[in-house]
Amino acid sequence: MRHKYIVEQVERTELVKPIESPSSRAKVVYLKDRNFYMLKKDLILRNPLRLMGYQTEGFLPKGGFGAILARAGVGKTAFLVQLALNSMLESKNVLHISLCDPVKKVGLWYEEIVRNIANQYNVRQMDQLWEAILPHRFIMTFKVESFSVPKLEERIADLTEQGIFFPQTILIDGLPFDETARGSFSDLKTLAKDYSMRVWFAVRTHRHQKPAPDGMPAPLLDVADLFEVAVELQPEGKEIHVRALKGGGTPSDHPVLVLDPSTMLIKDKRVT
Repeated sequence: MRHKYIVEQVERTELVKPIESPSSRAKVVYLKDRNFYMLKKDLILRNPLRLMGYQTEGFLPKGGFGAILARAGVGKTAFLVQLALNSMLESKNVLHISLCDPVKKVGLWYEEIVRNIANQYNVRQMDQLWEAILPHRFIMTFKVESFSVPKLEERIADLTEQGIFFPQTILIDGLPFDETARGSFSDLKTLAKDYSMRVWFAVRTHRHQKPAPDGMPAPLLDVADLFEVAVELQPEGKEIHVRALKGGGTPSDHPVLVLDPSTMLIKDKRVT
């Protein structure tokens, strides 16, 4: 029986018509393609994570795990969406898996972040750019109790074997991190390596849980060795600071980054 999951249907519209040179029909100039290329490059270079020593996707190797840690409501999903958008701008396929929200709500997160990016950087072509990169995203939902690595692997196999979608990066939002999770994460690590995928997790922390002496939050302690990168979102007064706990540069190598509570965008605190 075919799995009951939602496939996002994206219409690939031709955004530009080729302009033929009078001197040679072999020479075709795609002016809008070039404009979009420059716009995407500019937005990629503006990615604040580069300031933390995270240069594109290279800092997280294929098969690697990355964690975004924060308390409930602080901005983990918004952070994941910005990671996804940066990959999509680089023409990398992102599979967004939610165990807590329906497809429509996840989609609204993307729309809001895209709108805020357009406003912050005064991007006039954002609607066209969004349509151009949207085919690089696929949203999949599970109920927490029904999620398992074999089931995920089966669904990924369905997508790839049917030529529907070939994920290069996976975002997993809502997966519990507890003392029983070690086996599942080891299996996920094997799956990520088998498919050469990078995997990011949203990890919920709790105020009452004390971190380890090295600063690693409690939910990640039992599986920290499986993670190459860990980033914490830490409220400090009215600001949400972005701190690299593992991977990336050292604290002295990068400026203080914050998550703007009004737009949920990552920014350099020194830039007003």
